[in-house]
Amino acid sequence: MSSNEWNVTPAFISDDALGSINAAIEKYRNWDRFGKGDKKGTVNYITPEKRIEASKLVRTGKSISCSLHLNENGPQTGALRRNNPLHLFTQTGTDCTSPHVLKLPHGIAFTDDYITMPLQAGTQWDGLGHTFSHGTGYGGTKCYEHVDAGGDRFTGIEVLQHDIVSRGVLLDIGRMYGKMTPEGVEGVLPDGWAIKEEHLLACMAKQKVTIGKGDILIVRTGQMERYKKTGWGTYAGGPAAGMSFESLDWIHRTQIAAIATDTWGFEVIPNEFPGACQPCHQVCIPNMGLLIGEVWDLAALGADCAADGVYEFMLVASPLPITGAVGSPLNPIAIK
Repeated sequence: MSSNEWNVTPAFISDDALGSINAAIEKYRNWDRFGKGDKKGTVNYITPEKRIEASKLVRTGKSISCSLHLNENGPQTGALRRNNPLHLFTQTGTDCTSPHVLKLPHGIAFTDDYITMPLQAGTQWDGLGHTFSHGTGYGGTKCYEHVDAGGDRFTGIEVLQHDIVSRGVLLDIGRMYGKMTPEGVEGVLPDGWAIKEEHLLACMAKQKVTIGKGDILIVRTGQMERYKKTGWGTYAGGPAAGMSFESLDWIHRTQIAAIATDTWGFEVIPNEFPGACQPCHQVCIPNMGLLIGEVWDLAALGADCAADGVYEFMLVASPLPITGAVGSPLNPIAIK
């Protein structure tokens, strides 16, 4: 996959499709919902009371990470100009034995390292400056004012560093509607499978959970687990199961704080409108102000929830407070 490849090719998009996308932009826009100059979007739905509610879900003290390991063997191929992390050392154990390295008192020695990576190469949040719509960002700012060479001037990811602790709910759509793969991965949706409101509601009923205002919805498709067995292939930038455009009405009216999936792009790929490019992103990020998580590793959480039948938990999912960033890696922790 080349560095210029995307999930669509330039193509004619019908007037009906454009009309549907633009109607959704107007219908689900939250620019005035949280006050003038708001920077946090739907994360505003997470209140102190919501965090107290989430804390009461902790019964066993079990904690489960939903993060993919950051290393050179990750899913990125150079597509979308994203590469896997580069991890280097400025001082190693070998350096500590060298006569040319500064010797410290009483035999103490140190190692040091650093990492170079696209902020959206692994498990990550899409910040509200990640996507523009018709030349504007969240809140109506012009795209060239919103994000410039100095970063996101309005909704940099650092504004969320204190906020993302809430009730998390896993909907294991993969186990409900998917199949066992030849590699032995349980509950995997086929690529291109669109998750609609009817699927969300049916899964909630089966799992005996509710989802409401301020919750963080986590959707397992099983795709990452399949690709970890077969090799990453086209995982980063290729076809995937994901959220249907039709699900946006439910997402908006339910007032969830955020949504995360185990796929690279959150929404179904190929997109449901031929010729379109990420229409759910266009509606959700710059208009709805919805925080979107991608590339979450849900294997351990999915297996644990299936084993004990408990699909709700306290979720701690803070981004790195990188000033002006339009996305951030993170290590989401589900506490049950």
